[in-house]
Amino acid sequence: MARYEVEVEGMKVVIDDELLYTETDEWVKIEGDHAIVGITDYAQKKLQDIVGVEPPEVGRRLAKGEVAAFVESVKASAEVYSPLTGEVVESNEDLLMQPELVNKDPYGQGWIWKMTIEDKDEVKTLLDHKGYVQKLLKGQKH
Repeated sequence: MARYEVEVEGMKVVIDDELLYTETDEWVKIEGDHAIVGITDYAQKKLQDIVGVEPPEVGRRLAKGEVAAFVESVKASAEVYSPLTGEVVESNEDLLMQPELVNKDPYGQGWIWKMTIEDKDEVKTLLDHKGYVQKLLKGQKH
């Protein structure tokens, strides 16, 4: 797994080249028929100090693009969208007591939920790390 930094809006943002990404700043790790989902380093840095995470309930069926979770920071509340269609099989219960894990380790201990992948073709709609970096850089205000 290779991680590297990109400067976006004056922030150093960590990108993981083994993950897939959404236009709305979620990351996805595909493991067989399952996906692990979280928010990107860029998203957690924009939110700053995360004080609460409301993950989706286990057993909930999510449609691609549906609001699945909420992340609260001292600054704002953010919706987290499902990158794929499927059923939630696990939520990261650690985040209920330690929401700051999303700030400290967004691509590791800060994952939010795991889900089944109902439609493998939806995976093709996700961005690879290069596409995500392009999206971030395009969105910068000059």
